[in-house]
Amino acid sequence: MEKRRADTIAEQLEELIFDGTYADGDRLDEVRLAEQFGVSRTPLREAFQRLALSGLLELIPRRGAFVRQPGPVELLEMFEVMAELEAVCGRLAALRISDAALAELRDANEHCQQAVAARDVDAYYSENERFHRIIYQQSGNSFLAQEAAKLHKRLQPYRRQQLRFRGRMGQSMSEHEQIVRALEAGDAEAATDALRNHVAVQGEKFHQLMATLKNAAE
Repeated sequence: MEKRRADTIAEQLEELIFDGTYADGDRLDEVRLAEQFGVSRTPLREAFQRLALSGLLELIPRRGAFVRQPGPVELLEMFEVMAELEAVCGRLAALRISDAALAELRDANEHCQQAVAARDVDAYYSENERFHRIIYQQSGNSFLAQEAAKLHKRLQPYRRQQLRFRGRMGQSMSEHEQIVRALEAGDAEAATDALRNHVAVQGEKFHQLMATLKNAAE
């Protein structure tokens, strides 16, 4: 229960950072936030740790937790690496994925489609995480899967934020279907390209994300 509460608090704090309530460099008051959320400091500190892993907070010993917004170069570099890691996962999974895992991917996609219809970003992102982690696991390379999951976790708030852009959930859903078709066909090249393009934040998508961060900082 404590862990789930920490996750909920972390997601609420992400929203407060992205909507500009907390700007770059702001110190988060642990006592006031614990009162605001009606929790002890334990789940709050766990939430801070989660946000620190994604780079949204910097934890400074004896000083506290400070909001940290990444610059455009840093964020682009992280997404660039994420796209390549997922591309490799896709290439290997196309050769190694099990029928049971393909069924799980189709089930995740069905839930994603329901979330699109309901315009439920949080539900979509939850199933989207499940979708990607299945592919990491099915790469058959545990080290690669761990590294992909680690960077995925760090980029989690930004990947979730993208889904709020108009039309992005539907576009993401279409890309998921393309990925599953490539994996079903055992087409390593197609799976590589589909996952790379799905994760990369180029052009308009990246400008939208940076505009969101800029607005929050201002």
